[in-house]
Parts: sequence; structure tokens; C-alpha cells
Amino acid sequence: MSSIELLNWARGPGLQIALAIFVLGMLVRVLEMWLLGRKADLSEARGNAMAGGWRTVFTRSIPTRKMLKNAPLIIIGGYIFHIGFFVALLFFIPHIQLFRGTVGLSWPGLPTPVIDVVTVVTIAVLIALLVNRIIDPVRRLLSNWGDYLSWFVTTAPLVTGYMTTHSDMFPYTPMLAAHILSVELLLVVFPFTKLVHAVTFIFSRWYNGATSAHKGVAT
Repeated sequence: MSSIELLNWARGPGLQIALAIFVLGMLVRVLEMWLLGRKADLSEARGNAMAGGWRTVFTRSIPTRKMLKNAPLIIIGGYIFHIGFFVALLFFIPHIQLFRGTVGLSWPGLPTPVIDVVTVVTIAVLIALLVNRIIDPVRRLLSNWGDYLSWFVTTAPLVTGYMTTHSDMFPYTPMLAAHILSVELLLVVFPFTKLVHAVTFIFSRWYNGATSAHKGVAT
């Protein structure tokens, strides 16, 4: 298969397969949470559950001073790579054009040099976090193959995307095919690994906050 044929497959059948697996996998995960079921809380409400739920989603997203002191690299690095990944995804002009062509939505993008800087910083932080996971004895013991797989499929689109935009350094067609395939791999893996927390964390934090608020517990 030539690089052009691989690119055409990635843009066509490959993308359709990846999206189908992603959507089906996310539906299964949401259905799993729904089927867990919860017993009705018949106690008298002592607070606003709805407000408490959303308050917890917000407050649990802000690290405490103690967390920053004990694990600065993990906390700060985690914020940097999450923000950097989504900036590269949502504000790179070719990506915006893709969104406009598929779902009809568009918004202003950032200059390519800005995206380049964000991408390089994000990749560097991800590498630092991987090294920390390997050299820290506790984190290494707690890590399994899923953690390393999640790291790889998160980092690969950034690396291949950067290499694609610098076509004077790398062959454009095979690099673009590799970039699209890496994104498709991320879509396929996403629902079945810890990466799904990017969606489920909202539900879990909201539920814990709403339950506590209903009982009158401060969150």
C-alpha cells in the first residue's frame, strides 16, 4: 500500500471505523454507569443537591495547596498537558476547518507558530510525566500497561501532528496518514481505558457533590 492509498484509507474507512467504535464504546460506558442504579434517598433534603453537584465539579478541579506542595510536577504538568492538548485540537486552523466541514461549526483559530509552541511544550510535559512515572517507585508500582497505553495514544497525535505541519523536515503524505491514524487509535482506545475519565469525571464529581449537599455536608 502506497502512502497515498494509506492516507485515503485513513481519511475514509479508517475514520468511519474509529468513530463507530468510539461512539459505541462511549454508549456502553454511559450505559454501565446508568445500570449501576442508586437507591432513592428518602432522607430530608438539607441542601441544594443540584448546586452542590456543580460546586463540587468546580472545586475538585482546583488543586489544594497541599497537593501542589506534595506533587508539583504531576499537578501542574497535568494541567499543562490537558490544556495544551485541547488548545492544539480546537484552535489549530486545519482542525477548525475539519470541524466546519463535518459538523458545520467553526470559530477563530490561533496562528500556527502559537500552536507549535503549545504542542512542543505539551509533548515535553508528557515526556516529563512519563519519566516521573518510571523513576518514582510508588507510581511505577501503581502503574500498569493501561497507563502507558494511555500515555502513548495521547502523545502520538501531538508528535505526528507537529511532524506533519513541518513538512520541510518530514515527508508530508505519510506523516499526515500517520497523524490521522494516531487520532483514530486514540478514538478506538479512549472508551476502554482510563482516558474515559475526561468525560466520566463530570458525572462522578457531580454525583458525589449532589449526594453530600442533599445531606447538608459541605463540599
